[in-house]
Amino acid sequence: MDSAVGTTAAPLRIGLLGTGPWARSTQAPALAAHPGVELSGVWGRRSEAADALATAHGTRAYTGEEGIDALLEASDAVAFALPPDVQAPLAVRAARAGRHILMDKPVATTVEGARAVADAVAEAGVASIVFCTLRFAPETAAWIAEQTALGGWFTARAQWLGSLYAEGSTSEYADSPWRREKGGLWDVGPHALSVLIPVLGDVERLTAAPGPADTTHLILRHSSGASSTVTLGLSAPRGAAGVEIEFRGEHGTASAPGWDGAETAFRGAVDALAETVRTGVPHACDARFGRHLTELLVAAETQARA
Repeated sequence: MDSAVGTTAAPLRIGLLGTGPWARSTQAPALAAHPGVELSGVWGRRSEAADALATAHGTRAYTGEEGIDALLEASDAVAFALPPDVQAPLAVRAARAGRHILMDKPVATTVEGARAVADAVAEAGVASIVFCTLRFAPETAAWIAEQTALGGWFTARAQWLGSLYAEGSTSEYADSPWRREKGGLWDVGPHALSVLIPVLGDVERLTAAPGPADTTHLILRHSSGASSTVTLGLSAPRGAAGVEIEFRGEHGTASAPGWDGAETAFRGAVDALAETVRTGVPHACDARFGRHLTELLVAAETQARA
């Protein structure tokens, strides 16, 4: 892994691929404000959107196929705010160009796509991070580490219900075709799994069943011997929406704390990428973990649809 960037005082040049709501509200502001980062440019499929976002954050806009290559040339790393199956081949392209990658979850919605990313990262020896919010928000990251160290867990419960598709919702994310097609399992499932797996161990057995609308219920058996139940969805009534994660074991009960928004968490993911670039030590939430999340979600989707 080329760690030259991490061993100098120069900022890490990170380009952003994507101009949608997530890029506008979280990634571009976090990258532009990060003291150790130079936002090296913004690429978008629509030139007017790329121009607007780049202007807002004092950087250069890129578009088109040639724009991707130009942004890679101007960057040490790239961050993605794109649909997963658009993200995956571009992440492979970036890794093969020797660029570190900061991906959004899920990495891809096919095992083949996620495996191609993980393989490209390994072959190129670049750093990779998959942005699962709770793994990088300071409050929840510390809490996950504490529960992992404590151990002795018997069971866990995770419920992540959004109201994206509830009556009266005005969220921009409701217009996302991939979210509407894949539902809460794929959109918020990675968040829940990224908390349960480090604390309870890998998933050895999985059972999935559909609930109302896009809701999916999971029962998981973990390598530690503990079990967990997970409820995921984006169509809950607004009064029923919320996030709850709880572990129960020999030391009692532990409930996840709140966290200070996605932008703060994304800054934590940027810090993790920079640390991996500097040290060459892979992060636990990297492209390999992203591949494994996709494998689990594909298995769950197949069962739920059956």
